[in-house]
Amino acid sequence: MSVQIRALGDKDFFSWLGLFEGYSEFYESELTDEKALQVWSWIIDKNHVLDGAVALNEAGDFIGLAHYRSVPDTLSATNKLFLDDLFVAEDARGHGVGRALMVFAQDYARAHKLTEIQLITAADNSTAQILYDEMGTRTEWVTYEIPV
Repeated sequence: MSVQIRALGDKDFFSWLGLFEGYSEFYESELTDEKALQVWSWIIDKNHVLDGAVALNEAGDFIGLAHYRSVPDTLSATNKLFLDDLFVAEDARGHGVGRALMVFAQDYARAHKLTEIQLITAADNSTAQILYDEMGTRTEWVTYEIPV
């Protein structure tokens, strides 16, 4: 399968939405119109930190997405890329789409002088962890969520 990766653009909303719905469903998170529009507005707002890329197959169909943002790292006094979301449509899995999106994120990070990519994934997402283990190093850090 031939895959093209490119940054998301203003006219990509409806094709992106189908993938974002799949991503939300995968993580059993309800996606409302308001949430989808909010996330999309962040992606297309050049003054917001969230950015995104999409994977397309030979026919031009959207088959994967990545959302990422620059974050400061105070201990290294550098900026890093945080990969918030990586999703590949079910019928496109196993064809290198996730890896291609990760390579795009690496290229983006290099171009923006970011020092590394950080991400988290669900403990039971063993398929994604195979890719992440191949491309990076699993850390000792434990993640917490604290309500406000």
